[in-house]
Amino acid sequence: MAQQELSREVQEIWELFRAVAKQQEENAKKIEQLSDTVDALTGKWGKFVEGLVVPGAVRIFNERGIDVEQTSIRNKVQRNGQEMEIDVLLENEEYVVAIEVRSTLKVEDVNEHMEKLRRFREFFPRFKEYKLIGAVAGIVIEEEADKYTYRRGLFVIGQTGETVNILNDEKFKPKLW
Repeated sequence: MAQQELSREVQEIWELFRAVAKQQEENAKKIEQLSDTVDALTGKWGKFVEGLVVPGAVRIFNERGIDVEQTSIRNKVQRNGQEMEIDVLLENEEYVVAIEVRSTLKVEDVNEHMEKLRRFREFFPRFKEYKLIGAVAGIVIEEEADKYTYRRGLFVIGQTGETVNILNDEKFKPKLW
């Protein structure tokens, strides 16, 4: 009798294992679906933010004396097994402006963009003779991120009303990278 009871308990344990495995498989599928949904929303939000920034950025840099002749978004380059992506490039025959676009701009984003600016010509050698200017844009700009960016010589682009504007004052002189 004890042998039969032990056998039944072992059988129940195996059934529990199978049920747990099935539930884990279902959870993995749900997580994958959720991840795909989040990726799609993030991509659409990013495109929306970039779509808001580009027309405004062209206008405001033209007003600052950098006549933008060409724009491009999501500029991705691979070199030596490494990759760099610049959200927005504005250019003319003398300048290239590299803009990092965030829905919420943080100090860490500024640091990451400055590292990209340091390595920019390594990934984009066609701009080696251009004057490189950095800028960051955000719909929401976390406290201190704007001052931090300003002190490091980058333009800060933020939402004002229905458009975007450079938040740096007229005395600001951008760092040339």
